[in-house]
This record gives sequence, structure tokens and C-alpha cells, in this order.
Amino acid sequence: MKKNIIRLFAVAMLFQITACTSDFNEINSDPNSLTSDQLDGTLAGPTFANALYKGTGNASWSLPGDDYGTYGLATSLHSTVFAHYMTPGWAAQTDANGINDGWRSRGWLRFYTIAVPSLLNTYKATEGNAEATAITDIWKVYMFHRFTDHWGPVPYTDAGKGGSTVAYDSQESMYADFFNLLEAANTTLSSSSKSTVAVFGDYDEIYGGDVEKWRKFANSLRLRLALRVSDVDASTAKTHAEAAVAAGIMESNDDSAYFHVTSDTYNNFVDIAKYWGFYMTASMESILKGYNDPRMREWFAPMSSAAEPPVGEAYPIEDYVGLPNGGGASLDRTGGNLSLTNQETTFSDAATKDIEVMMTSESYFNRAEGVLKGWNMSGTAKTLYEDGIKMSMNQWGITDSAAIDTYIAGTTSGAVPVRGSDYSDSTPPVDVPVSWAGTEAEQLKQIAVQKYLGLFPESWEAWADLRRTDADILYPLITTEDPTIGFGVMKRITYLPNSYSTNEEGVTQGISQLGGADKGDTNLWWDVN
Repeated sequence: MKKNIIRLFAVAMLFQITACTSDFNEINSDPNSLTSDQLDGTLAGPTFANALYKGTGNASWSLPGDDYGTYGLATSLHSTVFAHYMTPGWAAQTDANGINDGWRSRGWLRFYTIAVPSLLNTYKATEGNAEATAITDIWKVYMFHRFTDHWGPVPYTDAGKGGSTVAYDSQESMYADFFNLLEAANTTLSSSSKSTVAVFGDYDEIYGGDVEKWRKFANSLRLRLALRVSDVDASTAKTHAEAAVAAGIMESNDDSAYFHVTSDTYNNFVDIAKYWGFYMTASMESILKGYNDPRMREWFAPMSSAAEPPVGEAYPIEDYVGLPNGGGASLDRTGGNLSLTNQETTFSDAATKDIEVMMTSESYFNRAEGVLKGWNMSGTAKTLYEDGIKMSMNQWGITDSAAIDTYIAGTTSGAVPVRGSDYSDSTPPVDVPVSWAGTEAEQLKQIAVQKYLGLFPESWEAWADLRRTDADILYPLITTEDPTIGFGVMKRITYLPNSYSTNEEGVTQGISQLGGADKGDTNLWWDVN
């Protein structure tokens, strides 16, 4: 019943706030839209439910008549392949650092015509409710930090306010506001006498309105963003990181944030990976096999041509084969010889596999890196690193403590993948073991590798972290569609071509703030190394 209500409201509510450019005029003239004076506390739950689902980037339905993958393209064919988590079974431009305007446009337009209006509606419906507004602020930061870290400067302050020209905000100004919002949210929620926010209640498919869990989420997000700016503003980063940890962050997997799916609000990643044919990458194969990582069998399936193992035994690791990224039409993509996602258990059902929003293991890895930066993270780098591994293993149902301890003590490094000969140099990029190393440079790389694994399949953050750390843990692309980027990691998604005609002043402002050309090789503000 609840989800039917959400779907009914979705059509009515998504478009009543004027969107960013004149592209949206037809949408904004919807005569069935709710007006702002009709939004009150009774609609706080439905509006927030929409903002949560549409803001994850893995939403399934977005507009009546949309194909199930429309909004999910922002994830599956951008950050998922940029981070080398998976690669599609066809020659996709984005898999080789190229741009597909249709995929890029869908992600941008649906963020500003679906996710942002739902968020703004929630603000209107929760006016006067301090706790509800604080949680909405937290979700605003989550939505926008992911989006700006894809593009660079984007409409933020004036997003949803309408007009023929909409200003773009610099990343520096947005991040300053992010920190302010998260700090204020922690203050509000920590001083509240409420344990739950009743107006959200069951509509909150992440924490059920739990004040304390949202507070920990906010502080964990603040720690994430502190690391993000650590190379460009070390003093601010240290202040916010230490304050976040002192205020209380995620510590157990019970604190992890998942969007709990249903048949109406399902996990689009599962469907796209299953029906569009996405394979494990050679980079993932190299790391997982090299470490004999038990998560490989949870995430991926053996190639379908593999012989069935004896009853009671698992498929050998040799039966798991990844495909190099950027292969284009030059590589054999015969599905029977490659590993898809695990569609028997973990990723079998889009209506039951919850969407990963933010996992507790990340906070441990972030704290471990913080210690190496000289920050007070309430623990040693080694212990926090190892605890992060344990959290990630437990998250995926691997609970044998002896097996986990053996993994943590492992001394092997990356393996040459089955398709290693496709590379001019098949030497594995991951040349560090799991067992805590003796030099800081090695330790930073170990944290980067384990965090990369711990984030899977949440590729938005994985892609951002790869750019921030410049960690050399991935094989290069086989081919590239953009020689200026080359065979390394894509730096950003470029702006929509029609933005130059519909919001030329805004885009020009954004490029000026970007500090470089509107190209995929231009570093974002925080990516200074």
C-alpha cells in the first residue's frame, strides 16, 4: 500500500518545482502538479521516500513509460565502468573513456527533474520540524556531493528555482556548505529528545526515521568529505575529520545505510547487470584471485562453460574470468568464457537485494588513512584497516573468524588475470599484500585496495576515491576513445551539449569555476595530484 502511494505521488510531485533550464518547460507545465501550498507534514513521508529512492542513482522507475534502466544509466554505464568494477558485454563508449550523450543526458536530467524536486518538496513538507529538516539536509549533501563529483561545478544554490539562466556553484563553495549542513545536522540530532522522526516513519527506507543512525551517517559522510578535500585544504579536512569521529560515526554493520527495496522500488543495478550483460573486469579478477578473496564468489559467477564441481565443493578460482576494460570490438566477449554477477544468490533478485548507500567498512578505512595523515582517529591505522576488512567480510555473509584472520595475514599480491595477455604488460598493478606492510606508501595503497573492495558495488564513491588517491591499482584500458585522457581513469563527465544553448551563461560560469576545459581529462577542484 505504501509503495503504491509513493508511485501515485511521484507523477504528481516530481514536476511542480521549476527545473533548471528551459529544457524542462514542457514538464513544468503539468496541470496535475501539486502546488507548494499543498505540501505539509502529511506529505513529508512520501516526499522523503521519493527523494531517497531517486537520490541513490540506482532508482528503477522514474517517469511513466520509462524503461527500467533509464535513471540507472547514471551508475551502470558511468561510474561502474570508470571504476573498473564491471565492464559491459558490448563496445560501450564509456568503457573506453568516451562519452555517450544519451546516457549522460539521462543522468543529468533525471537528477534535476526527479531527485532534486523530490528533495525540495521534502523541505517544504517538513518546515518547522527541526529533526526532519536536519535529516533532509544530510540527504541533500549525500545527493549533491555524488553529483558534483561526477561533473564538477553544477547548479546547487539555485537548483529547482527556475529561470532561463541558472547559476553553477563552484565545488569549493558547495563543499563548504556540505560541511556546514552536516555539522548543524549533528548538533540538531544530538540534542534532540526524539529517537525517531515520526513524519518519516516507515517511509524512510534507509533508517526508518532513526535519529541516532542518521546522526552517525551524517558524521561518517563528513569524514568521507574531509578526506576528499584533504589534498586541497589539509587544515579544513583535519578539523572536520576529527570532529566527525569525536561526534560518533558508523562502528558496526548495523549502522550501515541500505535502501530497502520492494517490487516497486527495486535495485536497478541488479537488473542492469543481469539483463544487459555486465562482466567482472580483469582488474577485479587480478585483486580477488591474488588475495584468494572469498567475496569473489559472493559477487561473481563462474564462466558458464565451466564444468560443475563435485557436490559440496566450490568452483575453483580458475573458473572466474574477467574482461579487460576498454577492449571495444577488438576483444572476444563470448559470454560463456566470462564471469557475470552472481545471479544465483547475491544479485539474483532486484526486489530483494537492497541498495548499498554507505557501508560501515568505509569509515574504518577512512579512519585508517586519517591516522596516516596525522589525524586523531581514535585508533591505530593497522587496527582500523583490519577492522574495516572484517566489517566488509561480515557484510557479505563471510563470518568465519579464522578464515578472515587468514585473509588478513595473507602475503600474496595481485594475480595475472586469465586475459592478461591482452595487455602489453600483464604485471598486476596491485603489488602489496593484505598483511599490514612496513612503509607508509605501501600502507596507503593497502587501504586504497581494501576500501575499493569494501565499497563494491557502490561505484560513485569508488570512482571518486580512485581519482582522489591516484592509487595505482587498476590495469590500464586496452583502448581509449579520448587520447587526452589516455588509458587511465576518467576524471569527470562533460556537460550536456544542449546546456550551451539553453543555459549558456550558467555553463560558462561552471567552466570558469572548473579551472580547465570542459573535457574528461580536467581535474576536479579537490583532485590536485
